[in-house]
Amino acid sequence: SSVDTETEYLIQQTLAELMKGRTTFVIAQRLRTVKMADEILVLQDGEIVERGTHNQLLRKAGLYRQIYDLELRDQEEALPSRAGEPASATAAGGS
Repeated sequence: SSVDTETEYLIQQTLAELMKGRTTFVIAQRLRTVKMADEILVLQDGEIVERGTHNQLLRKAGLYRQIYDLELRDQEEALPSRAGEPASATAAGGS
């Protein structure tokens, strides 16, 4: 569904709280939904083409990075960051 950026952020924060300490499988098209996952599997044509954390996949410069560049790069700075960390530091590889 279509939600504004602020609402999407609030949804993601709530999901993060609900998933804490649990094994959770998330299937999503939006990277923002999965970027905090311990492990991300990237599928293309039904095959796993990449696997890793958000930061590992960004460094690989593969399909995940291409999607990130199209979807999130410009939006990262518009969202409040985790624990006071600047969004640009998170996107650049800070954790």
